[in-house]
Amino acid sequence: MNTHQDHKITVCTSCRHKGTQCRPGFELIENLRAALKVAGDAIPEDFAVSGVACMAGCDRPCTVAYHCSQKATYLFGDIDPNEDIDDLVAFAEHYSEMQDGWCSSVDRPGKLRTSTLARVPSAMIATQSSMARAS
Repeated sequence: MNTHQDHKITVCTSCRHKGTQCRPGFELIENLRAALKVAGDAIPEDFAVSGVACMAGCDRPCTVAYHCSQKATYLFGDIDPNEDIDDLVAFAEHYSEMQDGWCSSVDRPGKLRTSTLARVPSAMIATQSSMARAS
């Protein structure tokens, strides 16, 4: 298990269901915070859950990102604030236990296997001395 690393879940608050004014992001934030609280010790790390105005996943609302320093970042789309909470909480547990955040789609719970929009590797900071060894 990792030491505390400031895991974050970010939810798009401007995504709309197609053809409606409904913005499910705010409901998703509330539902996710409540579900993580209920999960308690099942999730060994604290997750900050917050919203952001746009994550450019407009064609696949509602979008959710999992990110943490020195771990891969995941962006999921087509998330329903009621139906997908269990999958989001299960992924939070799994993500908190992964050393580098890297997993294949078969390791993601339920709908998250097919709703992944992106997996971004963690940032690598190269120093001049390490660049010399790499060349």
